[in-house]
Amino acid sequence: MNILITGVAGFIGSALAVRLLERGDTVYGIDNMNAYYDVELKEARLARFRRHPGFTFEKLDVADRTAMAETFQKNRFDVVTHLAAQAGVRYSIENPNAYIDANLVGFGTILEGCRHAKTGHLVFASTSSVYGANTKLPFSEHDNVDHPVSLYAATKKANELMAHSYAHLYGLHCTGLRFFTVYGPWGRPDMALFKFTKGIIEGTPIPVFNNGKMVRDFTYIDDIVEGVIRVMDRPARTNATWSGDAPDPASSRAPYRIYNIGNNRPVELMRYIQVLEERLGKKAVIEMLPMQPGDVPATTADIRELDQAIGFKPKTPVEVGIKQFVEWYKSYYRIV
Repeated sequence: MNILITGVAGFIGSALAVRLLERGDTVYGIDNMNAYYDVELKEARLARFRRHPGFTFEKLDVADRTAMAETFQKNRFDVVTHLAAQAGVRYSIENPNAYIDANLVGFGTILEGCRHAKTGHLVFASTSSVYGANTKLPFSEHDNVDHPVSLYAATKKANELMAHSYAHLYGLHCTGLRFFTVYGPWGRPDMALFKFTKGIIEGTPIPVFNNGKMVRDFTYIDDIVEGVIRVMDRPARTNATWSGDAPDPASSRAPYRIYNIGNNRPVELMRYIQVLEERLGKKAVIEMLPMQPGDVPATTADIRELDQAIGFKPKTPVEVGIKQFVEWYKSYYRIV
């Protein structure tokens, strides 16, 4: 297949590109290479496959309407996997305009490109953050998610609604994936595991919010990629039993579906840190802090729909995933 990956220099995008190229697909990757975090890390991710004969890279911002329209005019994609976004809950409080541009305007250009190019399937990244103020666990795609507690979450909820409208109006097959706390080698420096590892190695305090009373459905990168690929290969279908009298948020009469991708094994944050300490052979200096605005105390994914649809559910325990991350981190940063 000929596949467009947006955000190809990102954590998930680059890991996905590696797998798709290995199985023989052609990949057209775009990324704006912004400086939200270390650009050298993004370049290093790209270097793993940049010279592959099946890969084409273009430095491009998805919010650039003209350039994106030209990309879709020049190419015909069987699948578009849209991962480019301004990520991060806390940063959305500091710089809301970055989220409006990348996550709303950018997603609009993707939808328009897919519509006019008659793309077969759009797979796009959503997030567990859309569950917002919900407290019933595990989080289910069938639950209402109308109470986001951060602008980041609100933009991702908006993406789901925008995609549904294009599925309804134009028959565009759209599948949204709600990722739950992705971690692993080549990860993002703004995420907890990266910060914790750096702090423990350097002996500096690591910030632990809500006084450590946090639970997350940590999901290993290889499991995420496997789930994404399986979803890509199965375009969203209509739900013949969908009813407007009792509308199901996870499906539609249109070719539209939403799935959680999470480990379904919630882990307490302090246990996560303990495993990291064991792998590094060093204790953390912990700075207990109150809950941050826009954050939530617990996330757990109900993954029955994903398992039923694609025959897969994430399975990597944090003990294995953290070990793999630490080995990569020490190798990448040349730490003995």
